[in-house]
Amino acid sequence: MKKFRRWQRIFLLSLLCLTVLAPILFVSVGRKELISDLSTLRYRRDSVQLNAIEQEEGEGLKGPKLVVYDEKELGSRVSYSTSEENNDFKKYGNIGEMDRGSKRSQRGGNTSIPLERTNHESREENRQIPQETVTSRSEAKLQGQSNQTTVRHDQNMRSPVRIFTDEKVKQMKDDLIRAKAYLSMTPPGSNSHLVKELRLRIKESERAVSAANKDSDLSRSALQKKRSLEVTLSKASRVFPDCSAMALKLRAMTYNAEEQVRAQKNQATYLVQLSGRTTPKGLHCLSMRLTAEYFALSPEERQLPNQQRVHDADLYHYAVFSDNVLACAVVVNSTVSSAMEPEKIVFHIVTDSLNLPTISMWFLLNPPGKATIQIQSLVDFKGLSANYNSTLKQLNSRDSRYTSALNHLRFYLPDVFPQLNKIVLFDHDVVVQKDLAGLWSLNMKGKVIGAVDTCREGEPSFRRMDKFINFSDPFVIKRFDAKACTWAFGMNLFDLQEWRRHKLTALYSKYLQLGYTRQLWKAGSLPLGWATFYNRTVFLDRRWHKLGLGHEAGVGHDGVEQAAVLHYDGVMKPWLDIGIGKYKSYWSKHINYDHAYLQQCNIHE
Repeated sequence: MKKFRRWQRIFLLSLLCLTVLAPILFVSVGRKELISDLSTLRYRRDSVQLNAIEQEEGEGLKGPKLVVYDEKELGSRVSYSTSEENNDFKKYGNIGEMDRGSKRSQRGGNTSIPLERTNHESREENRQIPQETVTSRSEAKLQGQSNQTTVRHDQNMRSPVRIFTDEKVKQMKDDLIRAKAYLSMTPPGSNSHLVKELRLRIKESERAVSAANKDSDLSRSALQKKRSLEVTLSKASRVFPDCSAMALKLRAMTYNAEEQVRAQKNQATYLVQLSGRTTPKGLHCLSMRLTAEYFALSPEERQLPNQQRVHDADLYHYAVFSDNVLACAVVVNSTVSSAMEPEKIVFHIVTDSLNLPTISMWFLLNPPGKATIQIQSLVDFKGLSANYNSTLKQLNSRDSRYTSALNHLRFYLPDVFPQLNKIVLFDHDVVVQKDLAGLWSLNMKGKVIGAVDTCREGEPSFRRMDKFINFSDPFVIKRFDAKACTWAFGMNLFDLQEWRRHKLTALYSKYLQLGYTRQLWKAGSLPLGWATFYNRTVFLDRRWHKLGLGHEAGVGHDGVEQAAVLHYDGVMKPWLDIGIGKYKSYWSKHINYDHAYLQQCNIHE
């Protein structure tokens, strides 16, 4: 029994010695190999780190560090002077320091460093510079003993900083579409590991790419999610190897997306058109307040001054047909403020009976300076209303722009103003920026109407005759040329004497009636105007009238500033919320938003 215990103790001691001595033996044997591996890693450390940065960060995410070169080591490779640096600073102004350095290094006259150097060559060159030289160069710079500038050593790392790309963003979006296609191909109710992974990757990638427009917007985590999504897509491609099924699914997704976009565009167009035909709440409030104030006045207090001048043919007469009090105010204020002789201006505003008190009260409270203003209602022209009211009702159009009597009243100008010889007719969505006295000395050459042409292809205001007039009808073909130059309403000079001589009002009534019996032209007054004044138009200089501010956001700033009259034609009127923001200031500066009624009705810029 004692011998057994002795052997047991010897066996345990042997095992203990083995566990202690074995690690020491392994360390001593592999010491040389370990040291050689560490030395290899020490010499390879820089290149490994640089390669890792290039793989993980991508191009353009982090510029290279500044390296100071010694003049003796580089010789004539880099020789920028302080004066050149100052000249560059003056040239580039407030451009970033990184871009200035890039442009100097590319255009320096004495440099011989090629732009196509590889990163490896740059690193080898940097390692050849002694550390002592860099230290002494830095000290000399701090002491102000040198005027040499610092340069960046890696041209390939610098150029992508100035060029913003979006390839990675586009690739992530494409990968998201593929992932959704694979997810939709899985059986309904499937909850496999691949399905869970796809859903997770889609959620992560959508969050990462939602606010990114270019590659530089992507963070490190976003790039990591991009790689994770690619790995998941690789797994999915092995599970679903049928390319034809994937093509069909992507085609179906494309079709559905196009249908959704088309439906959204139609809805947006409808809402914009609806908004353009509605009255803003603030404008309705203003009308109610002005109307109440008007009826509180006595008949004597409702009279506008200088009414004896409204029929003086020697003055400058302007007409506006509108039911919008703010629009009329802007047209009148802008015309009077731009005129050299405002005392010669007479404004004729024609509105409906509902808005007559509103507009009258506004100009009683806000008289147009030295100019004269006359406000009339449609009911004042009872003889005219019998001619066209019944005809307009036959249009059966829901758009008031086509059925409004105010819109078609322009074809009865000689009857509305029988004592005048010339008149300028404005649409209520215009702003006058310059003196218009030159229009009254214009040679009309026996024509009836002066207008700006809209027959130049490639411009937003371009209009074609056959777009609004049916040239398949024999009646139209015999009388009109489809290639004839078109023109615009909005700011037009009319010779009322020539109008009466050619009896154009009767011609307009004839064309209007024919349009109900056959499809000759589209609804609205523009094609009827082209037909009525065909070959009776003199074209004005295009600087008189600038179009498109109510539907075209690309009108040049120079053209807007130089124009005498700005026209917000289209549905995006400046008094609506849908108006184009960058053009609203030209209109709103003629409205006093500090007015008590505008403040009470919450009307502001």
